[in-house]
Amino acid sequence: MERPGLQQLLQDVKTGKVDVIVVYKVDRLTRSLADFAKIVEILDTHDASFVSVTQSFNTTTSMGRLTLNVLLSFAQFEREVTGERIRDKVAASKKKGMWMGGPVPLGYDLGERKIVINETDAKTVQHIFKRYTQLKSVSQLADELASEGYRTKIRPLKDGRTIGGVSFQTGPLASLLKNPIYLGKLRHNEKLYEGEHEAIIGQKLFDEVQSIFKDNRYDKAMGKKARNPSLLTGIITDPDGNPMTPVHASRGAKRFRYYVTRRKPGEDKGQAWRLPAGEIEILVAETLAIEISKQAKVSGDANIIQETIERDQNTADKLRCSNISGKRKLLLDFKAQVQVQQKSIVIAFQPSSEAELIKVNVDAKLVKQGSDLKLLVPPGNAGNKPAPNATLQKLVAQAFAAQSHLLGKERHPEIENLSKRYTERLVRISWLAPDIIASIMDGTQPHDLTGRKLIRTNAIPLDWPSQRKLFGFA
Repeated sequence: MERPGLQQLLQDVKTGKVDVIVVYKVDRLTRSLADFAKIVEILDTHDASFVSVTQSFNTTTSMGRLTLNVLLSFAQFEREVTGERIRDKVAASKKKGMWMGGPVPLGYDLGERKIVINETDAKTVQHIFKRYTQLKSVSQLADELASEGYRTKIRPLKDGRTIGGVSFQTGPLASLLKNPIYLGKLRHNEKLYEGEHEAIIGQKLFDEVQSIFKDNRYDKAMGKKARNPSLLTGIITDPDGNPMTPVHASRGAKRFRYYVTRRKPGEDKGQAWRLPAGEIEILVAETLAIEISKQAKVSGDANIIQETIERDQNTADKLRCSNISGKRKLLLDFKAQVQVQQKSIVIAFQPSSEAELIKVNVDAKLVKQGSDLKLLVPPGNAGNKPAPNATLQKLVAQAFAAQSHLLGKERHPEIENLSKRYTERLVRISWLAPDIIASIMDGTQPHDLTGRKLIRTNAIPLDWPSQRKLFGFA
């Protein structure tokens, strides 16, 4: 149905340009019963029909339609059998090591029904493999090859044009380095067969290259090669199921990390979700740590139960205390997936390959504190360990320093440089109730209590109940 000519024909039918389609045989139109039904529906809708000039049957009668379906069934059967024969032929030929056509890889030329080594290009292939074992980076290797003038194989086309002869790109270069044809082998459906052609690369060098690829994939998954690795890369999605990617922003010397919906070119970026990375990472790690601790067996041999408890507790401790790479390895081992919902975070994981998938729903929502986004997790939820607000903590510390300075108890040079009005505003913060001060220091203050609100409130009451009401503690 995707043939350009057929699509154009059906479009002409829809626009009324065609009354009758004339074919040599029915199977020239299609060899699929399902596709034929779609075509007939289009023809009927637009008062068109078709005629086969070598087959006589009347499709307006039940017998004629039966004949047509039988003919199409045989046509579909013939097409499928032909395909099977071709695939079997290709498989049998590759098993014998025969070259079955296609673009001739760099390092070889096409000979008499087989590929033969091109000595000049073969030296290029050997150089590429050896340099990769030293650089251990496809992108660096591509840059080096480009600067040294190495180019891809030039391939002539039937119309006289040529393609190739350009700098190596990372994708094709990686495919070249993984191609077993340079070992003298042919690949077919993930199986390797000895080829009739000669090898350019030895087994030891080829294995070393594949080992580097494997290590690089692992290191990338663990985030070892990232300058600022992110725990949930490739794991977290937004409410629409779109993947979220780590980004960062800087404000002065401070650096802020976020997970943002990854948009394709041309898509509206205004609807993208953005989450503070640190808080969602802490929430996920702590939630998994708590859930893993619950997985211990409750029946069976006492020693087994004890070993399971100790193992799960050790895993939970690693989720809380390991570095990013260690935590990420555990998340990947558990096949963890994190989906952000409008008012919650859904965390799915599999404790072991035999276990069923476990889903945990954590109530959470985004709130704005000043110019920053925060993830608000209600009390009692897993992973609810609030991070203290550094701005509020600094204001409290400055407030008591200002009080001490003004009362002459202790000299604070940094307070002397502040304006009189700002110093007065600072001192008022030292009058806050002890429980409010304690809440600010451990990070459990209301989410809408910001440094701006605290310093700019004109009249802070002296009585503590009124203070609690004013700042949302009551």
